[in-house]
Amino acid sequence: MQGKGVIKFFAIILALACIYQLSFTWVAHKVENDAHIYAKGDTAVEKAYLDSISTQPVYPVLGHTYQYCLENELALGLDLKGGMNVTMQISLEEVVRALSNKNPDPVFNQALVNATAAMKTSQTDYVTLFVKEYEKLAPNGKLAAIFSTKDNQANLKYNASNSEVEKYLKSESETAVQQSYTVLNTRIDQFGVTQPNISREKATNRILIELPGVKDPARVRKLLSGTAKLEFYETFQSQEVYPLLSSIDNLLAAKNKANAKDTAKAVTATDTTKKDGLALLNKVQKNAKDTSASALRSKMASDHPLFSMLVPPVYADANGQQQLAPGAIAGLAEQKDISKINDLLNSPEVKNIIPRNMKLLWGVKPREKSKTFELYAIKLTGAENGPVLAGDVINDARSVTDQRGNPEVEMTMNSTGAQKWRVITAEAAATTPKKSIAIVLDDNVYSAPTVQNEISGGISSISGSFTVDDTKDLANVLKAGRLDAPARIIGEDVVGPSLGAQSIQDSLLSCLLGFIVVLVFMIAYYNRAGTIAVIAVIINVFFLMGVLTSLHAVLTVPGVAGIVLTLGMAVDANVLIYERVREELALGKSLRLAVSDGFKHALSSILDSNISTFLTGLILFIFGSGPIQGFATTLMIGIVTSLFCSLLISRLMFEWLLDKGGDIKFSNPWSSHTFKNANYAFVKNRSKFYIFSGLFIAAGFVSMFTQGFNYGVDFQGGRSYVVHFENKNVTDEDVRGAVEDVLGRGTQVKTYGTDKFSITTNYLIEENTTATDTKVEQTLIEALNKKAVTQMSKKDILSSQKVQATVADGLKKSAVWTVLFAILIIAAYILLRFRKWHFSVAAMIATAHDALMVLSFFSIFRNVIPFLEIDQAFIAAVLTVIGYSINDTVVVFDRIREHLHLHHSKADKPEEVINTAINSTLSRTIITALTVLFVLIILFIFGGDVIRGFSFALLIGIIFGTYSSICVATPVIVDFGKKDLR
Repeated sequence: MQGKGVIKFFAIILALACIYQLSFTWVAHKVENDAHIYAKGDTAVEKAYLDSISTQPVYPVLGHTYQYCLENELALGLDLKGGMNVTMQISLEEVVRALSNKNPDPVFNQALVNATAAMKTSQTDYVTLFVKEYEKLAPNGKLAAIFSTKDNQANLKYNASNSEVEKYLKSESETAVQQSYTVLNTRIDQFGVTQPNISREKATNRILIELPGVKDPARVRKLLSGTAKLEFYETFQSQEVYPLLSSIDNLLAAKNKANAKDTAKAVTATDTTKKDGLALLNKVQKNAKDTSASALRSKMASDHPLFSMLVPPVYADANGQQQLAPGAIAGLAEQKDISKINDLLNSPEVKNIIPRNMKLLWGVKPREKSKTFELYAIKLTGAENGPVLAGDVINDARSVTDQRGNPEVEMTMNSTGAQKWRVITAEAAATTPKKSIAIVLDDNVYSAPTVQNEISGGISSISGSFTVDDTKDLANVLKAGRLDAPARIIGEDVVGPSLGAQSIQDSLLSCLLGFIVVLVFMIAYYNRAGTIAVIAVIINVFFLMGVLTSLHAVLTVPGVAGIVLTLGMAVDANVLIYERVREELALGKSLRLAVSDGFKHALSSILDSNISTFLTGLILFIFGSGPIQGFATTLMIGIVTSLFCSLLISRLMFEWLLDKGGDIKFSNPWSSHTFKNANYAFVKNRSKFYIFSGLFIAAGFVSMFTQGFNYGVDFQGGRSYVVHFENKNVTDEDVRGAVEDVLGRGTQVKTYGTDKFSITTNYLIEENTTATDTKVEQTLIEALNKKAVTQMSKKDILSSQKVQATVADGLKKSAVWTVLFAILIIAAYILLRFRKWHFSVAAMIATAHDALMVLSFFSIFRNVIPFLEIDQAFIAAVLTVIGYSINDTVVVFDRIREHLHLHHSKADKPEEVINTAINSTLSRTIITALTVLFVLIILFIFGGDVIRGFSFALLIGIIFGTYSSICVATPVIVDFGKKDLR
């Protein structure tokens, strides 16, 4: 074996890298365990403890902070950790309506209604549908007459063609979606969850949000669905705010003292603080930075509860004394202290001394260098104590560069806004020092530029220490005032922490039992060589977890299924090698030569089969979302690490044992002759296989057209709840009888474990508001309690899912195209590798056969087996079956190619040669299939209710895939290539 040193070096480096990556998970879990012990079950205390040490070093060797460890630990998906997954859709109907200044034209408004209705069953973008509907209703109508208003003449001329208007509307719609993305990205920070994720769905007006660990779905719905509100406010200067903050600091310090007399003294001491405020400030900051003793820090927090966390902005004068810096910033604080400061400022006694015309708001982003957040004192004006200007006066905003090449924002207002802006800026520029105007969206300050001069004409430049991304975000925020683009929840998936904990337990159990099954089977069948395969599988899983963590991939329940499946499929390469070695030993070769030739001759089959499966995973990753991407990621990484471990690590272990003179056996007495002289007439009996498959698929088609499928909520739309029942005697009929009268006759009830039921309904699904979500949930609870099925409350709803019909329709179409695309890609790869179209056609027929067999099974037995459900996980299972089947088929094809090359004379009949090739790989085919099936049975029994349907689809799919590799794919080659195979 060449390059042993390089392989050893690379394996050691990879192992060390994996240990390093996984260590963050170990450290983070240790800190969280310490917090749990410290809090003694009090979640508020536990959270406060973790917040307090978020920026403290907790990694003993490298000194990484807890926050850094959290960001680099193995991320768990919502189905394992609990939390909420939300799909938001931007209402482009209202965007288009706003761009027309709410034009009352009846044809225009009817076209909007028609386009909205068409969106429910179409994947075409909204603007295209709207333009088509308008031109259908008014063939000679001019859209420019509706959209070319006084405020946007610079972007759209009055004589513009309909296609130009369409282009303009698409550009503005894209801006509206990006603006909403920016707003939502800011809002999710308010939930305080670890590793939130927000992303845009490609080429749609949808935004996907994941909030792991969130425990209040109602609050999430309310905050995410709120309309963005852009406003401009005057600000107080830091010199005006500091005396108030000093008073608050003294008041809170007095509160910490035991008697009311001390409190009264502290409150009356406010005037002395004003006079000697900066001396106190120097003392507070000096002591706050001294971290040499925890006792000192504790005393500072008691004596100065506010100033120990909130530092007023200062600069050093010529004498080295700190002075208050002019400007709108009232104070600076670290992120870990913000929630504590908010609690202090919102306490009743503090709110009583804050002036009514003042509101304290935080900046939206931390400072670049110090990572501290700025606190602003906003001035409320007028009789209504509101802003000086609303955001609806903005015509446009864009990111530009000034004469020096620095990024800035150019903001344009309409005529009404320009007049008001001139007066506001004139007053702000006339003061000493000059005042700032805060740009506020959703009570977050995005910028507070100082007004240098009176601004007339309605065009303003906003500059500062901006990056290009900062100016793009600010431009999008400013446009939020003009474009009315409400974001509505069209899909959500809520998983309670108890269900997540159960999923983790089930996943660990299935992984452990799956590993034990593989270990026992491989050693029992392959003797000492089986032990080497098991060691390689252990190393493979270790590498897989390390790589997953380093890539910040999210581990989901389907991802765990991918790991369990990897345990079964990882031995496939070892089986191929071992079967080849056994053949070489049977030819009388020495052990060392047999091992060398076994690895060499098995290489082609191993690479072809794994590349085809990898392609399946790649297609799943590209076209899937959420948990499906997690499964695909695990599958692809598992294939790569399996190849490394099977081909290289296993070989190193064999070489080491051979060098030591070890006696390596590749079978036990009972398994040494298994399938050795197999001679089954697969090709001769192919017509029987064709008839069986044809009849089964025909019955499946009849069933599909007559009774259809049990569609999951993500493929049919609706709401689905997993409900826990304390009363274990409750049956699905009891639950169905309780909810059908209220939620409708179409409500589906299915068992979900021993004490849980899945309830799916279309009740009020068209009413897409947060109030409706709460109403449906409450109606469900009341229905179950009224019928005395059980006494339950909101906490008994372990998870919920909502999908609008538009999303469901898109998922169906996407699923069909994904499966077809996978079949074509794999067929193309087979054609490229084997250079004969017969192999490619046979592979395509076999993969289509497998998909149809699984679909037929799920339709025929839909009313017999309750968990046979068509959803996204099912599509992942079908594609995995296709990948496995091709893996299996390629191995057989590779042996057929080898036999046809050896037996190419006219005397050798292709049918006999192919049949011999099938029988020669039968041992490998059956052993691999059994290994995978054993693991899938474990996954099905112990993997939990969440993936029961998924694992069952894999189970029957692997059976059909193994059957098609032997009985369908190869006979098809015979029938298509009788004249061309020699």
